[in-house]
Amino acid sequence: MTEPDACAVAHGETVEVPAARTLVAVFASPVARFLLRYAADLDYHVVLFEPDEARASDAPEGVEVRTTMPSPGPDADVVVTDHHRPELGPVLQAVLAVPTRWIGVLGNPRLPGPHVEALRALGVAEPDIARVHRPVGLNIGSRRPAEIAIATLAGLVADRNGRPGGFEF
Repeated sequence: MTEPDACAVAHGETVEVPAARTLVAVFASPVARFLLRYAADLDYHVVLFEPDEARASDAPEGVEVRTTMPSPGPDADVVVTDHHRPELGPVLQAVLAVPTRWIGVLGNPRLPGPHVEALRALGVAEPDIARVHRPVGLNIGSRRPAEIAIATLAGLVADRNGRPGGFEF
């Protein structure tokens, strides 16, 4: 993109429709609420996968809510927003069974990801476990749900565009 084109985009003068894409947030959580809201602004089709019907009502307006794992397609990004849930292993196993572009689990990168042992206990093959990214998002020092959602979406956009993220151009 040339400099004048970049300026036109910044001022909203051009309309570039992105390719169809879906974001599935797994588990209702404060991060999921921001993630789904912001992703909708980025023209994602947004889905909340929450197997607990009582928690499923916590989705932002306009979000498709599913209590069974959807089959979002090979262009979908899936983000597990709560790694403390007891059903983490079976839910991730279901996610790995459907075609997706990218799968990630939120969590502190300095601690072991509980999803690894949960998936091993279910007999999931190591190459499938390796498909699950952790940590997710850009390293911006996120501490609050909205910041985590922004870092996660920025990382997904960078990955889709073949960029490392950060300030390297």
